[in-house]
Amino acid sequence: MALVDVIETSPSRIIGISYPHDASIPAGLAGVLQQYAGQARDELQMALDGLGNDQPRAPYELSLSFTVSADTPAFMAVSADGSRYTGGAHGQPLMARFVWLKQQQRLLPIDALITEPASRAALADYVQNALVQQMENRLRADQLSAEELASARSNARRMINEGTAPEMENFSQFLPVVDRQGQITALRFVFPPYQVGPYSDGTQTVDVPVSVLLPHIAAEFRGLFAAG
Repeated sequence: MALVDVIETSPSRIIGISYPHDASIPAGLAGVLQQYAGQARDELQMALDGLGNDQPRAPYELSLSFTVSADTPAFMAVSADGSRYTGGAHGQPLMARFVWLKQQQRLLPIDALITEPASRAALADYVQNALVQQMENRLRADQLSAEELASARSNARRMINEGTAPEMENFSQFLPVVDRQGQITALRFVFPPYQVGPYSDGTQTVDVPVSVLLPHIAAEFRGLFAAG
C-alpha cells in the first residue's frame, strides 16, 4: 500500500501530512497509519462544517508527520506527531505510537504485553514516581515561593495520579527502545499534554528499563526483550 504525502491549501484549511519513505512499511501498518491520518482529517472537516456558512478567522490547520522509530526483524515502531488548529489560543496536539508485529501482522497493544493486575500496578507505580521526580525538578527550577510551590505541587501530583492510574489506556502510547541486536532494552511511555500535566509542560515521557519490565511482560513476548 503506497503512502502518499498530502499537501492541501485553501482559504479555510491547510493540511500537511508526511509519511516515512526511507523504510518499507508493511501493508497492514500502512493501512493503520492512513486510517489515523484520515480520522484526523475528518475531525478537522467536522470543525469546519460546524461553522455553517461562516469562514474561520484564520485557516484551520492539520499538520501530521509519521516517522519510523524502530525497525527490527520482529517489529516496526512508528511515531505520529502533529497538531490540529480549529481556533483558539493554540492547536490541539496530535500524538500516537504504533508497534507492528511483522510475523503476526498486527499491532502490539500494551494490554497484551502486560496482562496481570499486579504487573499493571507495578508499571503505574514506576511511571508515576518518575513523573513526580521530573515535576519536582521543574518546580525547583521555577524558583517559586513556598505558597506557590505547595499549590503547584498539589495540582501536579493530582494530574499525575489521575493520568497514571493502573488502567492500560493510560499507557497505550509507547515505543520500544532497542539495542544494536534489535532487542528491547526499555519501553518509552509517552503522555500528551493534559494527561499528566498542563499544556505548558508539553509531551512527557518515561523510559521503563527492561530490568523493571521483564518480570511483568507476558511470556509470549519476552523473546523481544534483552536480558534483564
